This record gives sequence, C-alpha cells and structure tokens, in this order.
Amino acid sequence: MMRIVIYSLIGLFLVACKSDSSQAVNLNYPTTKKNDSVVDDYHGTSISDPFRWLEDDHSDETKAWVKSQNEVTFDYLESIEFRDVFKDRLSELWNYEKYSVPFEEAGNYYQYKNNGLQNQSVLYQLNLENKDLNEVLDPNKFSEDGTSSLGAVSFDKTGKFLAYQISEGGSDWRTIKVKNQESGELLEDEVNWVKFSGISWYKDGFFYSRYPEPAENDELSAANSNHALYYHKLGDKQSQDELIYKDPDNPNVNVYATVANDESYLILSTVESTSGNALAVKDLNNPNSNIRFIVKSYDSDYQYVGNKASEFYFQTNKNASNWRVLKMDLNSNQPFESLIPEAENTIRAVSKIGDKLFVSYIKDASSLVKVFDLSGEFINNLELPGIGTIGSLDANEAGDLGFYSFSSFTTPTTIYRFDPNTLKSEVYSKPNIKFPVEDYVTKQVWFDSKDGTKVPMFITHKKGLKMDGKRPCLLYGYGGFDISILPSFSVTRLPILENDGIYAVANIRGGGEFGKAWHKSGTLDQKQNVFDDFQAAAEYLIKEDYTSSDKLAIEGRSNGGLLVGACMTQRPDLYAVAFPHVGVLDMLRYHEFTIGWAWATDYGRSDDKEAFEYLIKYSPLHNVKETEYPATMVTTADHDDRVVPAHSFKFISELQSKHQGDNPVLIRIETSAGHGAGKPVSKRIEESADILAFMFQNINSPVEYFKQ
Repeated sequence: MMRIVIYSLIGLFLVACKSDSSQAVNLNYPTTKKNDSVVDDYHGTSISDPFRWLEDDHSDETKAWVKSQNEVTFDYLESIEFRDVFKDRLSELWNYEKYSVPFEEAGNYYQYKNNGLQNQSVLYQLNLENKDLNEVLDPNKFSEDGTSSLGAVSFDKTGKFLAYQISEGGSDWRTIKVKNQESGELLEDEVNWVKFSGISWYKDGFFYSRYPEPAENDELSAANSNHALYYHKLGDKQSQDELIYKDPDNPNVNVYATVANDESYLILSTVESTSGNALAVKDLNNPNSNIRFIVKSYDSDYQYVGNKASEFYFQTNKNASNWRVLKMDLNSNQPFESLIPEAENTIRAVSKIGDKLFVSYIKDASSLVKVFDLSGEFINNLELPGIGTIGSLDANEAGDLGFYSFSSFTTPTTIYRFDPNTLKSEVYSKPNIKFPVEDYVTKQVWFDSKDGTKVPMFITHKKGLKMDGKRPCLLYGYGGFDISILPSFSVTRLPILENDGIYAVANIRGGGEFGKAWHKSGTLDQKQNVFDDFQAAAEYLIKEDYTSSDKLAIEGRSNGGLLVGACMTQRPDLYAVAFPHVGVLDMLRYHEFTIGWAWATDYGRSDDKEAFEYLIKYSPLHNVKETEYPATMVTTADHDDRVVPAHSFKFISELQSKHQGDNPVLIRIETSAGHGAGKPVSKRIEESADILAFMFQNINSPVEYFKQ
C-alpha cells in the first residue's frame, strides 16, 4: 500500500510511503551446492565446511552463484515502493560542497574538495587569502565510472614532484605514479604491488612498502607475506629499486617508514599484527649507517610524533593503558624519557607544531585538546566549538598557522583555522547542507553490560520526539582493534532521523575509547564481552522506550560485521533487521586470506587449541541454527581484499539453508568495489538507499520527510 499527501502551505511537500511487511515475502533463494565431504579436524573436533567451494571467487560456478544471488536481492529491493524515495533524498542531502583540512607542502597549501556528487574528491592548490583553488589531481578522470580512487599523496621538498597512489575497484593494492607539478607532465616512473604503505620522499626519490607480485588470480585472496621497504629513485625502473629492509625469517612482519621533516632520519615501524610494533631508525646523513632498533618487542605501540634535530617524540601505550608521550635523543645512549604522563583520559593523537605538542584526548568518547611545550609543561587547552570530534589537526612548518576539522552527529564537518600561539579558532569553511541540523539533538547515556561494566552510548534524534517504544532505530557498533568510534556526521543517517527515527552508537569494549585495557577486554577469550555490550545496548534502547525489538536494526562493518553476525546468531529475537557489512564471519579460516593473519592478536587462531575453543563458540558461520532470524542483508564486494567476500558468501549460504520464517535473508554483492575506501559517491548513495529501504520495509514503518 502506498499513500501520498501533498501540502501546499509554505511550500512543504510531504511524502509518506508505508509498506505492509506483515505480508509474507515469497523469495526463491538460489540453490547452493553443499559438499559435505569437506571436513577439517581442529584438535580432535571435526568441523564441516560444505560451502568451501565459494572461496574460489574466480570459478565459473562461483560467478554464476553471485549472479543468481544478486538477481534475487535486487528484484526484492526493486519491489520496495519507496526505494527511489530514499535514493532521491540521499542524493539531495549529499549534494553540498565538502572540503578537507588544508595542508602545507613545500610552502604551498593544498586541499581536497568535492562539489557534492562527484564520485571522488579532487586535490587542489589553495590560495589562503582568497580561497581560490587550482586543480592539481582529479581522480574522477582515472576511470569512467569513478571506481579508480586516490590513495596517499606526497610532495617532494621542492614541491616540484607529486607522487600519488591509485587504487582500482576498491582493492587495497596501489600503483604509485609521479607528476611534475611545474610542467604537468606524468613521468614514466610507476611502482606496482604496493599495499599498506605511505610515500616518504628523500632527496630525488621516495621510500615505499610492497609485497612480492602475487600469482595470477591470487591478487585478491592469497595471504600477503614478505612485506619489504624499498627506495625508488626518480627515473629508475622499479626493478632497480633499492631494498632497504625486510625480515625473511618472519614473513608475517610488515614494515612502514617515514622520513623526518628535516630528512635527517628514517623512522621504521615493524608490526606482526594490528597491535604492537617494534621501532627502528636510520641516520640518513650517514649513507653507510645501519638500521638501529630502539624497540625490539611487539608488546606495545609506538607512534612517531616529530623531532627537533636529534630529539624525537613518540606516543606510546607502553606501561600506560591511556597512552603517554616520550622523548629520546638519538645522539645519546639514554633511554626514553617520559614527557607527558598517562592521564585519566585516553590520548588519541599527538601533533608537533613548532615548539608545542598538541595532544588530542578522548574524554567520554569526544575530543579534548591540551597543549604542552617541548619540556612537557601544560600551556592551555585548544578552544573547541563544542562536544564532538576533532580530526586532521595540521599546521604549517613555521608553526604559526593551523587548521583542523570538527564534527558531531548533528554538526557537518566544518574546517577551523587556528593560531598555535594564541590557541584561538575561527571558522574557515562551513558546509551549506540543506538540512535543519539545529532541530536534532545528541545525548550520551551509560548502561550496564552483562557483567556490570558501564558502557556509553550516543543517541541522536529529533528534538522533542516522544519516546513511545515504537521508533525506528539503527544501532551501530564496531568493538575491535583499539579503534575508537567517535561522534561524526553522516548523511546516510539523516533519513532515519527525519522519519522520527533514532540513531544510536554504542562505544563497546574492544575499541580504543578508554585505552588499552578497554581494548584488551574485548579480545581473544574475552571477545564475548563485545557481543554482550552490544546486546545490552539493544536491551537498554528497548527498556527505555526508545524503540522495540520489531523496530530495531543493527549494523556494523568489517569487525563490526562480525559483531552483527555474532549478535544475530546469539540473540535472533532481539532485532528486526541485521546488516553485517563486509564482515569477518568465518572465524576458523579468516587468517588464511590476504592480511587476515594480522588480526590474530584480537581474535586468536583456530590452529591454537585454546583459541579454537572460544572461536567456535561465537563464529557466526558456525553458529547458524534452524530458527527464525531477523531480516538480514549481508553486503560485500567483489574486490574486497581486506575481508574476502568468501566470508559473506558462506555465511549467507548457511543462513538461507537454515532460516525458518518469512523474513528475507539476502546478500548484496557490489561490483568494482572493495572494503569501502575509495568507493565512488554514486555507489555509496545506491548502497545506502538500499540499506534504508530494506530497513524500513522490514520494520513496517512509514517513510516521511519534508522537502522544500
């Protein structure tokens, strides 16, 4: 059923669509072959893997299966009467100019800008005085459909040469190209098979990291190993590049490098996983110097902040759950000196600006910035616009002019200019979004998890909205890898809010909001805490009459996809809709693919008996039972080489074979896209519209919004 009401008063137009999702949905899912002979022995326990054949994404059989699943999914989505309403509304909301934080390179300022609906943001040179922009690099010209995107960019010290990374189809693989800024000429230099790497210039070349070239058809799925650091000199072929560092005895060690601003030292970080790193330096003033490790263990994290001559500054969580700042003189044999001690609030980032350190803290999951001198003495706080998240704090080399971004759930990303000496800020550019953000409010609540732990959650909704337990609600979470989920603005959430809905974000354990201890309490054999926290968040929203089980949708991406997969298999009764996006769903085999081995410090590995015992208890793929599940739309992409699509393929096959009831359980497989980074705006709008349409269709809620 569909009804449309038109209001002529004051030029307002109300669209109201209501579907009757109480009617049974007759879906004919594709028949997915099961091979029951595929059985693995895990420490004496036999585990069947009947859909293993779907791990081969190059086979004709898998391609046919993908095609048939997408046909069912998109036929269903096209049947939703208000799907185009969401797409049109999102296109309208998305269509405003967006700017990045300006940054200085070789005396010039640069800034990214998106006119609104451009698939990729464009890099410009910026005139600070009149804000004029001159195009430097437009990735929209890399491909016709916008699926080629720009990765890291780096200018040499003269500003003449620009090295930049290109990703095709959303893959993590990068190709580095070099442009002569003065002539506009694209050089013949090309560096391939780069992954998980920056670009660090030194003299007439740059450092970068890469893996060996993979075998044909293994590019998007084979395990990544033997990462190595190279130096490329302009004009040379890649085969001539100088090997700087590799660890052949430990093939699962990745190496990252950056050059100090004065080009005096090369700083190397080697990692075995997503947590902890060793630290090394090389004196670039002495070409014959060896790489010297100043931290050899992987038990803590060390992040390079900056240096003043031989005095270096690092951020670390060594003996400091909430992080602290250290300094070390590389010309002396003295150990690290504690400069800024651990505090009650967690340090998120540290920036060296002139002779000051700007330390960004997380205070109750929002930003607080304190300023210190280089001796560690507190100077003052940087004035922020309010409660929200500061991002990309940057300043010029002289240290007398800086910029940062600021956003919240109800504040679009705004660029501020600040004086590092007076610490005063002013708006530099403010987005002109056609949405009454002032009509909405965010509040933070705290709820008790299963074990009594207090967990915070942000709840955003229309001011004055009556809480009657019937509101559409989307609950989002992540809970892993020390990553903090802080307040941020997202156009994709606005249609929920303007339809009298609620958007909630739970800051569950496993993240970095409250330091190393908060992270560790959601890892390995304590991973269940993450799922308990999220389920407690859902129960709080229901108990406090924000929503009800038949109006509640849950969403998470990547590790958050694991979160949703685990929660919907553990408590299928608690939610109406589930969105496990690009999720880690096969916890017994995740480490067999691409960079999956690096996640073991959070998850553990099934080839370890103790880890197997807890992984098998929550692995979403292995805990699907014959019962009724929430309406589910799994999403993945054919070029996802971070969390390979086999996770999603196998999970939806298991779900479709055992699900009982009328709720749709579907998979949406994007083409020419990856894990998420670099996805063109057109595809982001289409996917978001499908998610919203699927959600509102399956919570049986009207779709209403006002439009000028």
